Amino acid sequence: MIRNALRACSRPEPWKRGPVLTALALLLGLLLLLHATLPDWAGLGSLVENVLPWLGVFIPVLLAAALWRRSLSAATALLLPTVAWTTLFGGLLPDKSHPGGDLTVATHNVGAADPAPTARTLAAADPDLLALEELTPQTTPLYEKTLAPTYPYHAIQGTVGLWSKLPLAATHPIDIMNYGPLAATKSAAAKLPENRALHTTVTTPDGPLAVYVAHLGSVRLMPRKGFWTSSRNIGAAALTKSITTDPTPRVLLLADLNGTLDDRAFTTLRTHLHATQQTSGTGFGFTWPATFPTARIDHILYRGLEANRSWTLPKTGSDHLPVAATLTWS
Repeated sequence: MIRNALRACSRPEPWKRGPVLTALALLLGLLLLLHATLPDWAGLGSLVENVLPWLGVFIPVLLAAALWRRSLSAATALLLPTVAWTTLFGGLLPDKSHPGGDLTVATHNVGAADPAPTARTLAAADPDLLALEELTPQTTPLYEKTLAPTYPYHAIQGTVGLWSKLPLAATHPIDIMNYGPLAATKSAAAKLPENRALHTTVTTPDGPLAVYVAHLGSVRLMPRKGFWTSSRNIGAAALTKSITTDPTPRVLLLADLNGTLDDRAFTTLRTHLHATQQTSGTGFGFTWPATFPTARIDHILYRGLEANRSWTLPKTGSDHLPVAATLTWS
């Protein structure tokens, strides 16, 4: 009896149990709150920001461990990451769509998908504007042939193209490989195909709509360079400059940005454009990889319009999912 009493007295109180779990919970909360302050050494900052929603998975894991250890301090500390995650991503979960819409648009990195069936799948969604990325000299004619009956207008620049039910004008490429302020690192994009972005003006009954189609450089996890984002960041800076200096009141960006909008590379772009998934979608709308989507890297961004609905389209042979949205003239 005396032995049991001594053993009970020697046990740490609930508030003192699990100091490591408490520290991990606090660290997780701070990481969610202060991710923008992380140094981007070897791409660390961008890497964390591209998986930021998935950090929430650690909350129930730590909670289970805290309950097992009967640690009140760890359970209480978990309030910080829970509130932080909910603040950052809780607004994405409910359905924000509403009826109506003047314009339906879609975008898809077609990759190695079979052109004819992919084109038919995309056309079945009946978008007024359809952007395709990662076109090749071999696949482009097949997309043109298959989509011609539905889309009388189209514009292609290098590896990106736009098919439209409305007239297009003043189409031109955007150089996203040789952005001046990043000239010291432009060799990182030297091997990218030319013309990975275009600008065109869509003539609508409600006035001109500036449309950008872009496919930014890929990112890679590399043994010596870490999370390599150089070519992507060059393209992001060049694309951002074009859009922020565009005087057209209504602007639409259809793109494979090879990064989520939490990535610091798109901080300025986020201040000038809205994302359809955030304003009119349901959930995260992950698009890559198509077999088990874990990140939203394909985007429909806009200004001067209102988004009614955002969703992903059925899987094609590509490793990306297509995305679509309906918008209203504001």
